Amino acid sequence: MSAVTASLDLPVADAALAESVRVGLAAVEARLRAAVQHNDKLADSASRHLIEAGGKRVRPMLTLLAGHLADGDRAEIIEAAVVVELTHLATLYHDDVMDSAPVRRGAPAAHQVWGNTVAILTGDLLFARASVIVADLGPDAVRIQASTFERLCLGQMHETVGPGDDEDPVEHYLQVLGDKTGSLIATAGRFGALFAGCSDDVIDVMVRYGERVGVAFQLADDVIDLASDTGESGKTPGTDLREGVPTLPVLLVRRAASEGDLDAVAVVAMLDADLSEDAALAEAVAALGRHPATAAARDEATRWAQEAVAVLDPLPEGPVKQALRTFAEAAVVRTR
Repeated sequence: MSAVTASLDLPVADAALAESVRVGLAAVEARLRAAVQHNDKLADSASRHLIEAGGKRVRPMLTLLAGHLADGDRAEIIEAAVVVELTHLATLYHDDVMDSAPVRRGAPAAHQVWGNTVAILTGDLLFARASVIVADLGPDAVRIQASTFERLCLGQMHETVGPGDDEDPVEHYLQVLGDKTGSLIATAGRFGALFAGCSDDVIDVMVRYGERVGVAFQLADDVIDLASDTGESGKTPGTDLREGVPTLPVLLVRRAASEGDLDAVAVVAMLDADLSEDAALAEAVAALGRHPATAAARDEATRWAQEAVAVLDPLPEGPVKQALRTFAEAAVVRTR
């Protein structure tokens, strides 16, 4: 018998585990909505905007799964799952302003509705609410959260500045992904194992696993930006190209062009042209999608997911370990 959670279309073969994760996610969702409520009407509306738009809830799901490596029923696990999701949501408000993204999860990005300043301040409000909750989880949780927040900021800073003259652009990009995405997903797994009472060795496995899953997840997003439609992903195809965001397919096709690949040279010319018109953007998306660079980016996402699965080897066999394997695979085999 197989049950499927609503979040990442993650099949969990063990019915009891699947039901526990489903119940946990429902509790997280209710707690999230309560956590962002404000007496101030503007703050309340803006804070609820992305929660009401939905989402995959990848990070809370991982916290819940990791919790089942020991005592998965502890209330602290739900609270920790809320912390990581609030932190993630806060970064989305900021990212959309920095990237000038028009759409998030199929809805207008917050800065499109309220302007850049309100969107940034709303992200700050969510960080504040996450901080209040994590403070009740103890000093270790506060230190972990602070360290994660630092990496999130550094990742955004390094992405904004770009690689230095002596840096390989691909390696720089992978480091950015490790900081911007891998760090928080690693914390999600770490919190689940920590508050379930797991040993330090198991907690370390979840940190290393989460780092790799996070990079795999974001690399898959790079490909989804070229292959999905707005209805599936909630994001206009080619948004990253139009905004000049350096994704792995773009970096790889530029590398190929610099090495003399004439097809890549032609694709780069399209990427560097004016993409403000939808027709030009669609042509560039299609050309990049056909180039081997995109297949190579997909393969790289798969490689990171496979590394994440390999990290799980020290864990005992059972439904949780199998679910974590499936979680890593599902992170790259998706359309949204």
